Formats: sequence, structure tokens, C-alpha cells
Amino acid sequence: MRLNCPCCGPRGLEEFSYRGDATVRRPAPDAPGQDWVDYVYLRDNPDGWHHELWYHAAGCHAWLVVTRNMRTHEIADVARATDVARQAREAAGS
Repeated sequence: MRLNCPCCGPRGLEEFSYRGDATVRRPAPDAPGQDWVDYVYLRDNPDGWHHELWYHAAGCHAWLVVTRNMRTHEIADVARATDVARQAREAAGS
């Protein structure tokens, strides 16, 4: 599998580190205990398209959001995590 880094171009998977589900959001510091238990221990096992967080450890050191099909491993999109976060903030503000 190869990832198309937005900064470096296509690279082999060995240059990247998988860091987890990109859709998980940390609870507020004063959130109930059950919210923290769910955040730490409960994860979905998706089938189909999913957003993942990857780190380009052996390259530009960028954090990336990879849209990947969990069944076929097809990659539909790779975007810088900062760009994804900016778009989410803008969408929430409008």
C-alpha cells in the first residue's frame, strides 16, 4: 500500500505510522466519567470507508487524515490534518 502524502508525494507505507481513528473526539475535562471510559476503551470496527490518522514519520513529519476502505484497503483521499481541522472549524462556524 502507498500513501500519497500532500507534501512529499507517493510514498511506501513503511514511512508512515498508523495513529488511530481520526473521528474520535476527546471529551471535555469536566465530562462525566462514562464519557471518558467510552473515549479510552470503546472503538467502532467500521466496514467500508473510514477516516484514519497517520503520521509521516520518515518524511515530512506531517499528520495526515487518510480516507480508506476498511474492506478493500483502497485509499480515496489523503489530506493534512491541519487542513481537515480548519475545514471542520469553518463548517461549524457557518
